[in-house]
Amino acid sequence: MKRILIADDHEVVRSGLRAIIDTRADWIVVGEATNGEQAVALALETRPDVVVVDYSMPLMNGLEVSRRLKSLRSRSEVLVLTMHENEELLTEAILAGVRGFLFKSDARKHLLSAIEALMDRRPYFTSVLLEKLLHDYQLNKLNKPDMLLTSREQSVVQLIAEGHTNRSISVILQLSVKTVETHRASAMRKLGMSSTAELVRYAIRKKLVAP
Repeated sequence: MKRILIADDHEVVRSGLRAIIDTRADWIVVGEATNGEQAVALALETRPDVVVVDYSMPLMNGLEVSRRLKSLRSRSEVLVLTMHENEELLTEAILAGVRGFLFKSDARKHLLSAIEALMDRRPYFTSVLLEKLLHDYQLNKLNKPDMLLTSREQSVVQLIAEGHTNRSISVILQLSVKTVETHRASAMRKLGMSSTAELVRYAIRKKLVAP
């Protein structure tokens, strides 16, 4: 039996994904998580072949989940789902080591194929975003300020926008408070921002958090 973990903060989405996965008699959903921190804990406990995780998760987004699992030497592959057509997210996913990236709107049609590919250790990326990304690279259009943010800086900005303090962020991301402060300052410098309010607006605009 192939083992799959689902992570999404909306019950209706988790139910829909489970219904699709349950059509395969040789696959089993070993757990459901409602935030990124819980997804990591359940992945370490249940050791799934594939973790299907929403990008916009509370506490820890889908890319940070992938980073954390890799740092803990988990062999689970990660399939990130998103509802946003944003090639920058795909770039960040690749940099974070994610090998599966799919639109939620394409899940009914492509979810099983994506999971199968990852089980075979093959990458699977939604074709529309991949085409956009390749097009942008060809036109040298990727030199945008927010593209300079690292995945860890994006995670810190998300948690700031969710209302977390530097100390609570350090606990969630397992970093020192000084390191969190460094990432925060670096993100603000790269984005040309000087206040927390500006970071929050940026996070909302980039769909890191809900408005």
